[in-house]
Amino acid sequence: MRKQASIALALSLLAAGASAQGVRTERNVSLALANQIAAATVASCSAAGYAVTATVVDRAGGVRSVQRADNAGPHTLAASLDKAFTSASAKNNTLAMMEGAQKNAAAANLVHIPGFLLLGGGVPIKVGNETIGAVGVGGAPGGHLDEQCAVAALDTVKDQLK
Repeated sequence: MRKQASIALALSLLAAGASAQGVRTERNVSLALANQIAAATVASCSAAGYAVTATVVDRAGGVRSVQRADNAGPHTLAASLDKAFTSASAKNNTLAMMEGAQKNAAAANLVHIPGFLLLGGGVPIKVGNETIGAVGVGGAPGGHLDEQCAVAALDTVKDQLK
């Protein structure tokens, strides 16, 4: 009887471990947080005199929020989305990816992935080392300036990213 109970206990522990491996819990950017980041990004760029669009995507690259400043060009919508998608997908800043692609011929092929845009302005949203989304910015007169606005916006919500 004791042997059967031990076997039953061992089997139930194995089953519990197997089922725990089949379901994942992942953090993601909420709509409220995405709206805060998009608004703060547009405000940061507006304060510097740049009319931009900010797109915030979740960890899978799905759009959560978009804000387009008055007078932002129509091209800024697609650029901000592609930068956000690229950053979320690669879990990296798009400016760093662009610079890497300029130095590495193999990395230069990333431009052939649909939806990837290797221009500065895409910044991952992280909780610790985990990427939960990204913000993409288009419209400032340089990708490095787009990135500065995104970084400034993320700084305003840093207390929520713990």
